[in-house]
Amino acid sequence: MDAIQQHMLDTYRAARLGEPAPPPPGRHDRRTLRGLYRHWLTHPPTPRTARTGHSSQSGV
Repeated sequence: MDAIQQHMLDTYRAARLGEPAPPPPGRHDRRTLRGLYRHWLTHPPTPRTARTGHSSQSGV
């Protein structure tokens, strides 16, 4: 099921239950991506160290 089909189903369910319709897909994408980018700028990911003690070869 793609995003449009899911939105249509959610809109139908909301109408049957007397609830407000959900926002259309993609409506808040730009704001969400901007917020994630700003979070990344203030909290950059930490480098991960390699695990030791485990062999990547199997069966030997």
